[in-house]
Amino acid sequence: MSDHVRDLASVRGATERLLAAAELWDESTVPEPSRLPGWSRGHVLAHLSRNADALRNVLRGLPMYAGGEIRDRDIEAGAPRSLAEHLADLRGSSEGFLAEAAVPADWSRTVELRNGVTESASELPFRRWAEVELHHVDLGAGYELEDLPEEFTARESDFLAERFARHPQVVSTRVRSGNGRVRTTGGGADGPPVVVSGSEADVLGWLSGRRDGSALSVEGGPLPVLPPL
Repeated sequence: MSDHVRDLASVRGATERLLAAAELWDESTVPEPSRLPGWSRGHVLAHLSRNADALRNVLRGLPMYAGGEIRDRDIEAGAPRSLAEHLADLRGSSEGFLAEAAVPADWSRTVELRNGVTESASELPFRRWAEVELHHVDLGAGYELEDLPEEFTARESDFLAERFARHPQVVSTRVRSGNGRVRTTGGGADGPPVVVSGSEADVLGWLSGRRDGSALSVEGGPLPVLPPL
């Protein structure tokens, strides 16, 4: 089981890093394209704010979002706001999530996320941590995968490797990181097994769909094409 108290502290630290970086922007930075197709930096910031609200809802036993269309509409409506409005919203929504997480509760209980996905409540702080860290990279404003905390990079790569385990579109794959860590994933598709090797940052980039895998070396066949997250 995850250490939710430690993960909540990491959420706070990651959020403060993102806010401190964004406070140095000028107003023209917000509408510029992010690294996510079709999204500006304003879209990314709006999503992060609404995700904090959504995870707070989950902790309170409420639906994560009122609906997919409402989620998308809220992000679109929030994207064009001023930098000051974005920062205030992200700070306030993040504090709301952390305040809800500070309420005594049964962290072993099962909660429901989007599309009927269930999870242990104890995993929610790490999921929020992942949202903040990866979308900070997605802003394309100087924070890269190599800048992520080592603990986060390792745990998120573990999570994603497990997510693709036995996936019907992915052949059996051994993933070796530069630090000697070995993960297995795939195994649901026909084809010879492959071995993928590279730095932890490049492994995470490939697993999360944020890098094309060209920096990785592959033995036994072509680099597996991972389905969208």
